[in-house]
Amino acid sequence: MDDIKQAVTTCFNKYVDFKGRAARPEFWWFALFQFVVLAILGMLHNFLYAIGVLAMLLPALAVGARRFHDIGKSGWFLLLGLIPLVGWLILIYFFVQPSGPANEWGQPQGPVEAGPPMAPGQQ
Repeated sequence: MDDIKQAVTTCFNKYVDFKGRAARPEFWWFALFQFVVLAILGMLHNFLYAIGVLAMLLPALAVGARRFHDIGKSGWFLLLGLIPLVGWLILIYFFVQPSGPANEWGQPQGPVEAGPPMAPGQQ
């Protein structure tokens, strides 16, 4: 999943699919697409902005839940976004984490990235 077109197409095709996994590029390309489209619609008219938000709400929630599955967490962690400021910072922290190994939601989409190096003597 290397380009924005493929990521956005995948997110809209899986707009109610809260199962499976979404790698970091898929999530962040869709977030960028959503930001740009909503910024443009917001400059044009508030009604168009509201329609855009509603049109992208389910795909955004679904890709967020699949992103949490990719790091081995429940999609219910998205509810952290309801906590003002701190919740969003925690969500961003989770969203930038590398993909985890195979888990109950399936195999990773690409190679699993190595975590930070461990100090000598740690396992």
